[in-house]
Amino acid sequence: MNLPWTADLGDGTYRNPVLHADWSDPDVVTVGENHYLTASSFGRFPGLPLLHSRDLVNWTLAGHALDRLEPASDHVVPRHDRGVWAPSIRHHAGRFWIFWGDPDHGVQQVNAERIEGPWTAPHLVKAGKGLIDACPLWDEETGEAYLVHAWAKSRSGIKNRLTGHRMSPDGRTLLDEGTTLIDADTLPGWFTLEGPKLHRHDGWFWILAPAGGVETGWQGAFRSRDFFGPYEERVVLEQGRTDVNGPHQGAWVRTAAGEDWFLHFQSKGAYGRVVHLQPMRWDGSGPDGAGGGGGWPVIGDAGEPVPVHRKPAAPEQPVTAPACDDDFPGGRYGKQWQWTADPRPGWTAPHPGDGLRLTCVRTAYAHDLRVLPNVLVQRLPAEEFTVEVDLALRGGVPGAAAGLAVLGDAFSWIGLEAAEDGTPLLVHRYAEGVAEHERDAAHPRAAPSGTARLRVEVTAGARCRFHADTGDGFRPSGQVFAATPWRWVGALLGLFATAPTGTGPAGTAHFTAFRTGP
Repeated sequence: MNLPWTADLGDGTYRNPVLHADWSDPDVVTVGENHYLTASSFGRFPGLPLLHSRDLVNWTLAGHALDRLEPASDHVVPRHDRGVWAPSIRHHAGRFWIFWGDPDHGVQQVNAERIEGPWTAPHLVKAGKGLIDACPLWDEETGEAYLVHAWAKSRSGIKNRLTGHRMSPDGRTLLDEGTTLIDADTLPGWFTLEGPKLHRHDGWFWILAPAGGVETGWQGAFRSRDFFGPYEERVVLEQGRTDVNGPHQGAWVRTAAGEDWFLHFQSKGAYGRVVHLQPMRWDGSGPDGAGGGGGWPVIGDAGEPVPVHRKPAAPEQPVTAPACDDDFPGGRYGKQWQWTADPRPGWTAPHPGDGLRLTCVRTAYAHDLRVLPNVLVQRLPAEEFTVEVDLALRGGVPGAAAGLAVLGDAFSWIGLEAAEDGTPLLVHRYAEGVAEHERDAAHPRAAPSGTARLRVEVTAGARCRFHADTGDGFRPSGQVFAATPWRWVGALLGLFATAPTGTGPAGTAHFTAFRTGP
């Protein structure tokens, strides 16, 4: 397997980030010797990705917990900054539970007996605007259940505050009106407190919560003997002398071996929020991540991120990373792909062989990939990598087009388009972040066979060089394109097929042999 990025160094150590892709706002639950991670999926479908690992270093994508979001009418077009924000995953009473805050509708949850599902339909636990970053706690000592969440000022006018509730043990109902547990406006120097993760440890209620903003923040720890407070606070992880900006918001994990670890994100521009793994210990509990009680958590190297560290004590696991490559067996796409909006019948054209057949969907918005719902996307998989795919455009009406895109607030794509006389052309187009219409990035040229091998080479800083082979070898196309993120989402790799408005079939695009590598 030719992986674009691996964290496992093969000598008993790992390097950070352990996941060099946009697994935003990660949370992890441990069941036996297995660790399961979920992350924000915003408005993409399916949502709530589920990753599995036995050593916290090597991860595979197991699937998704969310097939749809309600109300469905909100997600027929891309909503790159809405939907699922900062989920929390827990295991209780023999079931997996995921809670999240939808900033436009409220706190929701799904649950399942097995990580593979089936998962329940989303249940609205608390309705309201601006309710985000929800996390439950079932207190095994008392049998009580609790919920904590943060606030999005853009919807509610409130921020820098954490609210707590008593919750019914079945996770469906809140039992009170809510109490402000922590008002960070009263804490000198604290701002944008959010992303709380609620735990019970050593007789204390613990809220591990980030503050200070996505790009520049730090990780805070709060503790109280009573759920409703008062809480005392401490900064337990910050950038310090390292080059890891804003190391915060994530998951405390205690492994089967009794070690403590902390996974968090780092906001890395077009690459999104990549995931780091830090050793964690408690004051007075011994060196190098050994478990124990007492004191405050100490994360990383005395509160600063580590670049390289010994791996957690765990069963051996093959060196791996979430899949990127896809042969589209039986015409189906792999788990790594998501649609930019709620998918509709007819976007894919089933067929008996391998390869992905996309329908050229008629639309008045083919000039702007950012607003198209029928773009199939996956995350940038590494800092530097190459991606290639074969494309054939068949039966396309004039203006029908398909291609390989790097998609963000600005975008660029290379692919095939049917000219007015039906001649297939190789085209390369782009749009700046402020532009509402794409432009040519290079002069169109003939693609006589109606096929092309497409390539994007990505170097440090998410600088993208596009290439194509239409039968005479790979040739570079256009200027270097600097990928850009969305507001909360990293840039994405995309496959699409479109056509101008009209009636009747508009053609199909056949993608095969999608490959990524260093």
